[in-house]
Amino acid sequence: MSSKNEKPQNVVELTSSDDEDNVAAGATRPQVNAPASKATTQQNVPRQSAAAIASSPPVNEAPESRSFWKAGTYAANITIKSTPVQGSLEHARVHPKFLHSNATSHKWAFGAIAELLDNAVDEVQNGATFVKVDRVNIMKDNSPALVFIDDGGGMDPESLRKCMSLGYSTKKANKTIGQYGNGFKTSTMRLGADVIVFSRATHESKSTQSIGLLSYTYLRKTGQDDVIVPMIDFDISGHWAEPIIYSSQDDWSFNLKTILEWSPFASKSELLQQFEDIGPHGTKVIIYNLWMNDEGVYELSFDDDEEDICLRDEANSGSLKKLPKKVLERQSHISYRIRYSLRAYASMLYLGKFDNFKIILRGKPIQQFHIADELKFPKVISYRPQVSAPLKDATAETTIGFIKEAPALSVSGFNVYHKNRLIRPFWKVTGDGSLKGNGVVGIHTLFVGFFLLIFFSDLHITLLDVHRSS
Repeated sequence: MSSKNEKPQNVVELTSSDDEDNVAAGATRPQVNAPASKATTQQNVPRQSAAAIASSPPVNEAPESRSFWKAGTYAANITIKSTPVQGSLEHARVHPKFLHSNATSHKWAFGAIAELLDNAVDEVQNGATFVKVDRVNIMKDNSPALVFIDDGGGMDPESLRKCMSLGYSTKKANKTIGQYGNGFKTSTMRLGADVIVFSRATHESKSTQSIGLLSYTYLRKTGQDDVIVPMIDFDISGHWAEPIIYSSQDDWSFNLKTILEWSPFASKSELLQQFEDIGPHGTKVIIYNLWMNDEGVYELSFDDDEEDICLRDEANSGSLKKLPKKVLERQSHISYRIRYSLRAYASMLYLGKFDNFKIILRGKPIQQFHIADELKFPKVISYRPQVSAPLKDATAETTIGFIKEAPALSVSGFNVYHKNRLIRPFWKVTGDGSLKGNGVVGIHTLFVGFFLLIFFSDLHITLLDVHRSS
């Protein structure tokens, strides 16, 4: 950890980094005041004082929408910053609307949840044995919130600031799923308007616990035109939690006041209670003000199944009319249930079996499901693309076969995995209405980007071969 004079400030302005080219396509780029440095150091960047932030005028905005896809339509409060003082670094300013547009890279809410599960799975290398996903009630308004808790290594103050900054990542190992440092922001903002993070860690014999708040609601309602993330830290190496002061006691107190005003917790003691179920190290993420659908109902349903979290609109899509028997049979298959059941989706999310790690959903561990174990007439097919060096000696292996319900059930498609993680479930490789490959399911591990496109362009030959050999 850095020396005391090099500690990060309590308020972080999100900036872009070397990974900004990996921000989701279609998201609005941050507005730049001037040529930006690749990393912003708070010590050298003039920032608003606590009083200046508190007195920011409310933005002139349209009525707040609780629907994710409408939440980005409000009038931006763009102000011209004064010229930086001589010797200070100019920096890329990120307007709060960018948080929303960045999160639209997740069309599917379960894709956002998977990003948060990935973060926990990556902590296996730091000793994590579980991640718990559940619903909690916000006491202030009795609304539901989504909570993730893992017992990984946790984050010290510096690491938490990097996590909640834009585009920064320390994950360089080939075995980790996350790489570009953007997943936490896109996933949390896709699921709810606000997120508060609690993390406890030990680094270089110093134990700390930190709290950070990323609140789209706060930024909108106070008219901010930079993304401000209030954070507070405690040294817990001794017998009690001692506040870590970087600049002044007033700044630390202001950050605490902001967190209490805009988070689900009304007092410092309530905040500190949130560490009790973390243990000596680990992280808790609470996403609240969850998004609703266009009918004003929560997008995530916690009531359909007390051991599951469902996508409400998908789960109810066929419930209002009597469906034919074959349709009901198809909808009972896991290829359909993963559309609305988090338990079904998470059961197939990782290809490798965990030895000492569990995903616990609403108090019950998820049993990993490998559809390759269920196939009839399975066949392992090696495929070598007809390309020039350096890939001329590369080979991809795909397991392919018939689902056990075939031919009565017309389910087909390929489950494509990358770095052990499902990225395309039951991907159709034949045209609509085609009987070619009916009932055939495959499992493919992707390790070279355009390998997949070459492979699937010739897949109809493979499908015919499977039919003939059966």
